[in-house]
Amino acid sequence: RLAPADYVAGILGRERSILSRFITLLESRRLDDRLPARQVLTALLPHTGRSIRVGITGAPGTGKSTLIEALGLMLTGRGHRVAVLAIDPTSRISGGSILGDKTRMIALARDANAFIRPSPSGKAQGGVAGHTREAMLACEAAGFDVVLIETIGAGQAETAVAAMVDFFLVVLIPGAGDELQGIKRGLMELADLVAVNKADGDSARPAERACALYRNALRLIHPVDAPWVPPVVACSALENKGVDALWPQVLAHRAALERTGQLALKRRGQMVHWMWELVNASIQHALYDRPEVRAVSCRIEAAIHDGSMNPLEGADCVLRALGIR
Repeated sequence: RLAPADYVAGILGRERSILSRFITLLESRRLDDRLPARQVLTALLPHTGRSIRVGITGAPGTGKSTLIEALGLMLTGRGHRVAVLAIDPTSRISGGSILGDKTRMIALARDANAFIRPSPSGKAQGGVAGHTREAMLACEAAGFDVVLIETIGAGQAETAVAAMVDFFLVVLIPGAGDELQGIKRGLMELADLVAVNKADGDSARPAERACALYRNALRLIHPVDAPWVPPVVACSALENKGVDALWPQVLAHRAALERTGQLALKRRGQMVHWMWELVNASIQHALYDRPEVRAVSCRIEAAIHDGSMNPLEGADCVLRALGIR
């Protein structure tokens, strides 16, 4: 491990290896890694906030990685520096993750103006990892002006990323029974843009029909006079068709938010949300890391397991050990 000042100097100096090592430090479960990670992040915060933050979600098989690679290559070709934070699901059985997202973005991974970091989701909910926000801020401090966050992609629960980005892109495909999702007020209500991917070959016409259905559904969710009604765009990441139509929508959305002052309000609200995330994480650490609480927890778990105590009584005992009751 490096000294906090060395991490800060390396990240501000745009050293990708130092950035990678710092994200590893953020993801560490070691107790003695938390303080240096916090010190580095505190020093980096004044150098953050200048990027365009885009969250990208969609069910497995919708071609998110292929779309991100095509979009990323287009952006680096226009002079942008692009960071991709790809979240990989963690097995509840083995605790492992494949972290194979870079293998699906080989061309982008080789681009000198791109940085791809796969991270395990761990126990985090909502399709992101426990330190995705902090990793995003580190990428901004390292000079990446576009940050793309790819969620796990499990469905309607992939909404946590919306609380940390400026723009939320939902990727769907035609002919997969997804049209019904257009009228559900979970994922689609948060979408700033819907991209119907794989609009090529025999799927081109079904994709156009799906676009029409999604547009009608979004009109039911968003009033006509809303400051932004999410567009629906058909594209083919595989053939690189229609991908160039996505970025103008990101920029138009950003301009609309800046005109009304909503971008600054949104980001301030996200900072408040982050504060409560940190509070909740600290409570979780207190629950599992304090020896006296851990000892009580182990005893109570055993009592519940053998039937001598019910879960309600067990919860009260743990909370009393924490000093909450």
